[in-house]
Amino acid sequence: MTMTAARRRAHAKLAALPGVRGVRRPVAPDRDDEFDVFYVRTGRKSTHPVVVIPGGPGAASIALYRAFRRRAALAGLDVIMIEHRGVGLSRHDDRGVDLPSEALSVDAVVDDIAAVLDDAQVGQAIVYGTSYGTYLAAGLGVRHPGRIHAMVLDSPLLSADDIDEVRAEVRRVLWDGTAPDRAELAAKVRRLVTDGALASESVLLAIGIYELAGPKALERQLDLLLSGRRWLWAAAALGTRHVLERKTAFHHEPDLVERLAYRELNYGAEPDGGPLDPSVGLRGIATGDVEFVAEPYDLAAAMPGFTWPTAVLSGGRDLTTPAAVARRITELVPDSVLVELPTAGHSILDTRERAALQVCTAAAAGGIHGLPSRAAELDALAGNLTVRLLVRAMAVAGRVESAMPEAVPRAVRQLTPS
Repeated sequence: MTMTAARRRAHAKLAALPGVRGVRRPVAPDRDDEFDVFYVRTGRKSTHPVVVIPGGPGAASIALYRAFRRRAALAGLDVIMIEHRGVGLSRHDDRGVDLPSEALSVDAVVDDIAAVLDDAQVGQAIVYGTSYGTYLAAGLGVRHPGRIHAMVLDSPLLSADDIDEVRAEVRRVLWDGTAPDRAELAAKVRRLVTDGALASESVLLAIGIYELAGPKALERQLDLLLSGRRWLWAAAALGTRHVLERKTAFHHEPDLVERLAYRELNYGAEPDGGPLDPSVGLRGIATGDVEFVAEPYDLAAAMPGFTWPTAVLSGGRDLTTPAAVARRITELVPDSVLVELPTAGHSILDTRERAALQVCTAAAAGGIHGLPSRAAELDALAGNLTVRLLVRAMAVAGRVESAMPEAVPRAVRQLTPS
């Protein structure tokens, strides 16, 4: 796809923002042509800036995280964020055409990070990755270990085999009910699945509600489903599809880079035939080939050689990258600490920004090892405003639907596109 005139104007505006620079990078290893990978640096420059790598793949950096960088600068942090190749400002070649598939690999993205550090004249950085970004952060440790001063792995990935831990935790919490205080929640899920009211494709929605709003909020939604009131669930499903699948220029553009997730990190693992398999939903939202080929690194073998202090952040409600993975990484990395936030879900950066900023500040001050003792304090910090508003809106909508005569939601459903 070629860049439109409207996109060119938006591109030029973002590229002109203070602190934004482009660095020339090869399109692919076996090609001579180059393109610009953009990055932004905010805050007073320091010896060891914090390189923040978002999740995805598909999340942009420069436009999407402007408010985060502003608050980070106010907290005294020096932050660098890189626009992932194939996304946002780094989406096109010099002709304004989408990057080709051969340009898109985890290796290339990791080398882009090192090239940005060269351009910014940074010897070593504190690297903060969240979700998919943790794989890139660890990949930088594999390919360019001399560039790491310290590391934060927020809701981390470890390998293409993580799906086994994901399935086990989802089923422990939502199907078997063997997690503490989850027996009643799991019983409701099993009943809905048995009755055909909760399809496999809805697993991602249930996980999202559980992570963001908590088990009680999910139980309220399930109670509505059990009573035949599906309007709010259908609306939430529509919103989830909007977030996960909709391409938003310069903010969320997964279409080109999803191949990294599926080909290299096994996001669309072959369903195992068991209940509540997240692979079913992830394969369903893919726009291209979902088959796994091979992952680029053996992190389990490489991590024992990491020599820098590392904080591993894990949310107690995280079913996307469960705590078992975080604990395994902490065992592998010699100089690491595990920081568990019991009431947090997936990606502290995106849902508990205040806590993430505190972690970044501690890392910049050389205080990573003191973070576990602050876990309760960090967990008590308020979540992001958008998350709080979403949870509140769900609670209000749930009460409204519960109070409606059953005929009203049915009439609304008939008017709602499927």
